[in-house]
Amino acid sequence: MTNWLIKNPIDVLNGAPGRDARVGGVDIRVRDGVIAEMAPGLAAAADETTVDASRCVVYPGWVNTHHHLFQAVLKGVPEGIDKRLFDWLRLVPYPRLTRFTPELLRVAAKVGLAELALSGTTTCADHHYLYHRDGDPTMADVLFEVAEEMGLRFVLCRGGQTQPAAHPGYPKDLAPETLDQFLGDIQRLHGRFHDPAPNAKQRVIIAPATPTFSVSPQDLRVIAAEARRMGLRLHSHLSETEGYVDYCAEHYGMRPVEFVAEHDWVGEDVYYAHMVHVDESEFSILAQTKTGIAHCPQSNARLGSGIGPIPAMAERGIPISIGVDGAASNEAADMISETHEAWLVHRTRMDAAATHVEDVVHWGTRGGAEILGLDAIGTLAVGQDADLVLYDLDAPRYCGMHDPAIAPVTCAGTPHIKLSMMQGRTIVDDGVIPGLDMGELAREAAAAVRELV
Repeated sequence: MTNWLIKNPIDVLNGAPGRDARVGGVDIRVRDGVIAEMAPGLAAAADETTVDASRCVVYPGWVNTHHHLFQAVLKGVPEGIDKRLFDWLRLVPYPRLTRFTPELLRVAAKVGLAELALSGTTTCADHHYLYHRDGDPTMADVLFEVAEEMGLRFVLCRGGQTQPAAHPGYPKDLAPETLDQFLGDIQRLHGRFHDPAPNAKQRVIIAPATPTFSVSPQDLRVIAAEARRMGLRLHSHLSETEGYVDYCAEHYGMRPVEFVAEHDWVGEDVYYAHMVHVDESEFSILAQTKTGIAHCPQSNARLGSGIGPIPAMAERGIPISIGVDGAASNEAADMISETHEAWLVHRTRMDAAATHVEDVVHWGTRGGAEILGLDAIGTLAVGQDADLVLYDLDAPRYCGMHDPAIAPVTCAGTPHIKLSMMQGRTIVDDGVIPGLDMGELAREAAAAVRELV
């Protein structure tokens, strides 16, 4: 672990919402993986590595709260490129789930985590659902291994289903696990990987694919009770398309958020991906219970699912985070592309003041950390873990910017990272992930694509 002194940045955004995010060009001292000082004009100590940040802005590391890393080798599959969600599921990921081996999953994880790291991500929560009755549940261990090798914090959202999907449009390719199989592996993962500390580098979350039709209502309550007994959080997809709403109305006589509330699946320890089709009556439940959202605007646009009412939910105090979803439905699965879309997309429905960069950065950093229960990260402040990224603005894309602090989000594109770190340990150094041979990774990814065609 290196002790650092980051000197003379152009500006620092600290992850707070609104104007409170603006810290100015303060120096940042990192000792033993923790931010020790933030102030102008700090003098270097003998045991510190000094970084000239005079052409950089500094952000907290992005906290990506919803991904499907295995999909990193399923980008742009032709038969699904113009399909909506259920047809896309049927044509792209589900026919290939049983063809993934530990070796293929390792390649996909390296591709996905490299893409995230090179956008400034330091924490990834992966919703992994390569599970079925006859499969090897320990394949998910590969994801922890790759994340540790690459220096990122990693949260496994352990997916799967315990009944054939009840929705008529949902794929039924795989025999589901039994509830005992599902919970048995979660107990194993909890014992091996889960760290409850506020600065944990590894966590486990219980995350069946969809609460409304991937598990029975009875199993849903059992899973929630077991999660809380083990101190694990809960996650799933919800209200991604109109089909979720129609299914709940037809089968349960209520809306999706009302249904999950009836089955103990709301609270500060629960968050849902997408939440595109949510109405005012559901806002109240989410706000009162502090149930969180992983906003995935690029995937929602790519699949024609719609635009979630995220600014309205944020105004009501509903916790918001950002996730890139899977690369098979978002071929730019990185946090710069995702936050750029989150900044823009709501303006198409509302007005030019619908979203502010500071708030989008808050959703993608502190917002995600809070939803994952990682209270020691997501904010640049004394005493917090040093998860941070220096964006170098010496590129034509950023030239002419009057407000450099917002450039990484507003200008988008592939950024150049001068330095990023997790807990003071280097992830990216001058645009390079140390120890990762990108040429070899590209060849491995091409071979994976050939195997999956």
